[in-house]
Order: sequence, then structure tokens, then C-alpha cells
Amino acid sequence: MEHIPAALLRWQCDPELFTFHTTADLPEMTTVFGHQRAVDSIRFGIAVRREGYNIFALGPQGTGKQTIVERCLREQALTEPTPPDWCYVNNFDDLRRPIAIQLPSGSGVQFRNDVDELIEDLTNTIPAALESEEHRSRLAELEHADEEQQDAALQALADKAESQQVQMMRTPGGFMLAPAPGGKVLEAADFDKLSREQRKEIEAKIEELQKELQSILEQIPWQQKLLRDKVKVLRQEVLKHAIGNLLTKIKQKYSEVPPVSRYLVSMETDILKRVNEFQQGDGTAAATDDAPSLAMVLSEYGVNLLIDNSGIQGAPIVYEDHPSYHNLIGRVEHETQMGALTTDFSLVKAGALHRANGGYLILDTRQLLQQPFAWEGLKRSLYAHSIRMESLGDMMSLISTISLEPEPIPLNLKVVLLGDRLFYYLLYESDPDFAELFKVCADFDDDLERTAESCNLYAVFLASVVRREKLLPLTRAGVAKVLECSVRMSDDTERLSMHARPLTDLLREADFIAVRRGSPAIDMQDVVAAASQRIYRSDRLRERLHHQIQRGLIRIEVEGSRVGQINGLSVLEFADVRFGQPSRITATVRPGRGDVVNIEREVELSGPGHSKGVMILAAFLGHRFAQENPLSLTASLVFEQSYGLIDGDSASIAETCALLSALSNVPIEQGIAVTGSMDQFGNAQPIGGVNEKIEGFFRVCSNRGLNGKQGVLIPETNRQHLMLHQDVVDAVSEGLFFVATFVSIDDAVERLTGRPSGRLSAVGTYPADSINGEVAMALQRMTELRKAFHLDIDGDRSRKTDKALQQGSDANQ
Repeated sequence: MEHIPAALLRWQCDPELFTFHTTADLPEMTTVFGHQRAVDSIRFGIAVRREGYNIFALGPQGTGKQTIVERCLREQALTEPTPPDWCYVNNFDDLRRPIAIQLPSGSGVQFRNDVDELIEDLTNTIPAALESEEHRSRLAELEHADEEQQDAALQALADKAESQQVQMMRTPGGFMLAPAPGGKVLEAADFDKLSREQRKEIEAKIEELQKELQSILEQIPWQQKLLRDKVKVLRQEVLKHAIGNLLTKIKQKYSEVPPVSRYLVSMETDILKRVNEFQQGDGTAAATDDAPSLAMVLSEYGVNLLIDNSGIQGAPIVYEDHPSYHNLIGRVEHETQMGALTTDFSLVKAGALHRANGGYLILDTRQLLQQPFAWEGLKRSLYAHSIRMESLGDMMSLISTISLEPEPIPLNLKVVLLGDRLFYYLLYESDPDFAELFKVCADFDDDLERTAESCNLYAVFLASVVRREKLLPLTRAGVAKVLECSVRMSDDTERLSMHARPLTDLLREADFIAVRRGSPAIDMQDVVAAASQRIYRSDRLRERLHHQIQRGLIRIEVEGSRVGQINGLSVLEFADVRFGQPSRITATVRPGRGDVVNIEREVELSGPGHSKGVMILAAFLGHRFAQENPLSLTASLVFEQSYGLIDGDSASIAETCALLSALSNVPIEQGIAVTGSMDQFGNAQPIGGVNEKIEGFFRVCSNRGLNGKQGVLIPETNRQHLMLHQDVVDAVSEGLFFVATFVSIDDAVERLTGRPSGRLSAVGTYPADSINGEVAMALQRMTELRKAFHLDIDGDRSRKTDKALQQGSDANQ
């Protein structure tokens, strides 16, 4: 078994690899650094103009997905035409369904201003026209002609009545007919003195005249309606003449925009239709419930500019940080008037889909899925290729108010979703629409291969970050130390981490330290101090655990040797805190049916990965020692003083060593910790968190006092992942600590026990003085005990069986 030299425990970046003095000498990065596969996928998704070729950019947080996506989109968007403007105007035929009008890019503001100017002119022109002398004169003529017609009819009836000695009189209550022989109206007493025949004759004449009077009076409302129609026609003629020039001017300006031309025609028609509503004196009369002011009436002809692209060059790129349903689709707002909710076309508000129409929309998947109905609304719009505004209250019948149904707007855009890989796989499996709508997967890398070229490109990338964040420049030594931190973050000495966020935070903190000490640049010592202080700020939990180990509250032995006991290694993670922790693993054995009891699993504290490791361990024992006879033992494995969930198979080597020690009765050195998984044949396999695990055991040993015999065994394949802290490297170089590798369980057992593991001979036996030989003999004794004193089905033993089994167990110990 080989001890790894101190020089190989940590990759050291040589500052001489770089030719610059500080990053201020480096150019700005003009291309995307790393993530070539993701960048190619994004550009492919942008270029394919087919239905469903939207993009899902997947990768962990902090890899710069949004920045890279925006950069790729910006490169393409600048080459594309700016999309048209959109506005809503009133639908005079159906006020609940506003009309959407598409305008050339940048002309929406001008159209709105032109209409506002037209309305302002109409506010002055309409009252002036209706109050003009010509209009008043013609109106007076109509009214006078109507009055003359009524007077003529009444006068003719009065003359006829007079010829029949009846007088028609006007009273406050209307007209009255009375007998008037000789032109003098008879009093009631004189009328009663007349003979019966005379009274009947007079009454008959009055009744006939009364019918004619009633006929004349019944014609008056009809004549008044005719008069109102004539007045309306007159006003329409006056208004048409007055506003004709104003409308002609704007019609000519927008003659090449058919929707605008149609709207202006309908506006003119509606103005003339509503001419009587404009008879408000000078147009400044206050609005009442029955008669709104002229300004309020004319406001219905305004323009609601929904999307203005006048300030955009190329296609729009929109990032919606709060993708709720209404923020995506748009909304129709309401106003309170007289205690009631009202709305109109001017209260239609745009959503992110409107703003990004003709361009690109970027959304965060987590935030999108957290908003009710937002995901469904987005899918519905993408399928329909249009944006249809619909209130959630109306959809769910939660409210009953007057609302609008704006005309849908055609939708043409690319959607880019940003999210973790988990979201991509979950959506792909659980939502059949997802694969139809997001056909392009842009998978961002976690790390980058470390080469001389990539290190220099990384330096340029760091220079760009420093400039963007307005930090001090980095020296060559500072860049080298940041690269070492990047390698440590990647958990692989051959890779550089592509997680930009933590590196940017590290640079900010190093800049703070450099500024405080008055340095003109960020040097290696500033980076080291920033990294150390970051560990210190989050190191309370680790210190408390190690303090408990130091006090003996958590039992960890780092000296001497024990049978069936070994120091395993695990990694604890809390939020952004990650550190290694040694764990005491023990194993006990007794005659039985070949079971390996995982105590953590029995109490439901074993995760699937750990349970799998124990099952592999049992399979290894069966493969190596039960080819001719079944295993006749019951073994128990446990992580002592562990009360939380344990997962992962990285302890399977340590557990196997503890079990072999218990079977062979050969002690294990407690100053050596082990980590690594294995297959069913005993071959070592790599594990994660190797640096944290080594450092965790090193801290415990250092607190107790290093003696040169302490160290950690790791799988040979984990050698390439070593990026240990400098204090561990220094201790190894001084011979106070060691890190060694192994390739199989046999290598680990030999180093832990100081005894040969033993190789299988040609006759199928192991050397008697080897670990495997001791194990084989112990298992043979247990098999013989089972043959002599078998167990019943329920496991109940007779007294004789109990005594014999106890004697066999004592002999094994």
C-alpha cells in the first residue's frame, strides 16, 4: 500500500503560468467562457424557427446560466427586426371587446399622441360648432317651423269651433272647449237653462271637436320626434363639417395602416351617432350620473398603447422575475365608481408575453411553477400562438363583475426556462406538453477541464468579473490562488469549477480585505484570508462536534487497536456548510442463519444507498466464504452514537473491515480511518467528499496530538480528487500524518491489522495465519455448531442448544 507524497495531496497553481502582472493587463472576455455544449444548444434553439423549439437551460445555481443565455440572445436579437407596437382601442359595436391594433415599430406613441391631439381639438371644435350662429340660426328655423305647424293646426281647429259657436281656450292644464253662442262663453247656470235638445246639440259639437283636438295633440310627440331627428341630422351635418378636416388629416397620415383607417372611420361614425351627448354648452360642464362631461365622452376615443417598442433596437429580451399568471398574460384592471367596479379598454395592461412578443422571454422555472395557473397559462398561449387575457376570478367564477374580453394578440416568441436539472426531468416525465413545447435542452457544465489554456482563459474570465464588479485587479499569485479554490470546489484536481457565483463572492470578500489593508491589487494572501474567514463564519457546528469528541462525549479512538471497531468517515452538510466527521463503526458476530443486520435500517435511519452497501457486503461474504457451505452467522453493524439518517455506500469498506475483524478476532488500528465503497468482489470504488473526510479525521487527530501513525485510507481512484488544505499537506510532509490508497478490501485489511489478508490456494483454502484464513475457520466453527445444534423455525433454543452456542461463541472470541 502506497503512501501518497505531500506534493500530490494538493494541486499548486504556479503563478509563472501567467504572463500578465495584474488582471488589469488582460482584455475583456468577448466570448462565452466554457459551457460550449450549452451555448451551441442555445444557438440552435434560437436559429430553428419551428413550433415547440423553445429552450430549457438546465444546470445548478451559480453557473451563470442567465448571463450566458442573455448574452447569446442579445447577439441574435440585434440582428432581428424590432417587432411592431400594439395598442387597444374601443370597439364601438361591442364595448366589452376592445380591438387590438398592430402598428409599425415605434409608431405607437405617435399614433396615441395624434389621437390625443385630435381629442383635444374635438373638445374645442365640437362645442364651438354646436354653439355657432349658423347652427343656432338653423336650429331656430327648425324649431320655429315646428311651432308654426302646431299653431296652424290648433288655429284651424279654433276657427272651426268658433264657426260652430264653440270656443277653444288654453288653460294651465291644457286646452278646453266651451259653448260660446254669440262669441260669449256660457256659464254653467245659463247652459242648464237651455232646452234638452239645445244641450245635446252643443255637446255633440264639442265631442266632435274634442276628438279633433285629441288627434292634433297626439301628433305633437311624433312631430317632436321628427324635430329631434331633424335637429340630430342638423348637428351631424354641422359636426361632420367641423371635424371633417381634423379627421381627414389623421386618416391620410395612417392611410397605409388599414386597422387604423378602419378605427378612424368607426370613430367618426360613433361621434356623429352620439352627437346629442356633445350638447354640453362649452364642453366644461361637470359630469352627472345621467350626463357625463364632454371630456369623459371623448376619452372613449383615446388609444391604450399596450406595447411601445420605440426604445428597442432589434428583438426584445424580457426577464420576468415574478411570473404570476397576470404578469405573464396581462390583466384587465377595474376602478371603483359609486361603489361598483367598472372597467374599459384603457385599463387593459400588458404582460411579459406582450413585452417579449417578437423576441425572447426568460423565466425561472422554480418561480414559474410556484405561481398558480402561470404554467398552464404559458402553455395555452404557446399552443394557441396568441395572448388571450382572461381574469382568474372569471375563470374560477370567484367574482361577478363587468369585465372585458380584449381581442387576442398573435404571439411569436422564444421562451427560455432556467432551472435545475431536477425540474427538467420532472417536467419531462410528468407533463406531456413539456416535451412538445421545449424541444431544446441546454445543459450547463459544472466544471471545465484544467489545462494551461483553460487556466489562462479562466484568468481572462476573472478579469471580466473584477471589472464588472468594480473590484481591485488580481495579481498573478491572486489568480493562481483563486484557481486553486476553483479546483477544490470541483472536487477534482483535473477540473475547474464553473460555479461563478461563489467565486464572485470570494473575489468581493478578497477585495474588501485588500482595500482595508491599502493594497492596490488583490494578492494571494487576500484570497487565502477571504477563504479562511468564510470557513470560520460557518464553522460553529464543526467546532462543536469536534469539541464533543475532544471531551469524550462522542467516542472516537485515534490510538491503540480494537476488535470489530473502525473509524469510518462521513460528510455532513448544513445549507452551504460541508465538513467531514469520523464515525465509530462496530461489528458483532454470532452463529445464525447468514444474516447481516444493519441496525440503522432496522430503526429506519438507513438511506437506500447505505442499505445497498450493507447488502453488497453480505454478498461479498457469501461469494468469498460460502462457496461450499452456507454462511452460519448473524452479524450486526452499527454507526455508534449516530441518531440521524445515514445514506451512501462510502462506508461499505470500513464496515467490511470491522466485520472481518470481528470474525477473525484480529484488532484494527484505531489511528487509521477508512472510506470507500466496494463491489461484490471486494474491489474498491471511488467516493465523494474525500477532501472533507480526510480533513475531518485530521482535525480530530490534531486535537488529540499527532503521532505519525495516524492517517486515512482512500480508494486509489480518489487520488485524482485530492485538494487538501495546506495544514494537512504540511503535516504529511513532516511525517505526522499520512494518506494512503488501496485497490481492494484485502489491501485495506492488511494495512489496518498488520496481518496478511491471504490469497486463495489451488485447493480452495486460505493460509491459516491470514485474515481470510481466520475468518474461514470462524465461519466453519459456526457451521458445525448449526449442524450439531440446529435452530427451530421460530428461533427458540433448548437449554442445551443455548449452552452449546454460548460455548461456541466463547471459543470464537
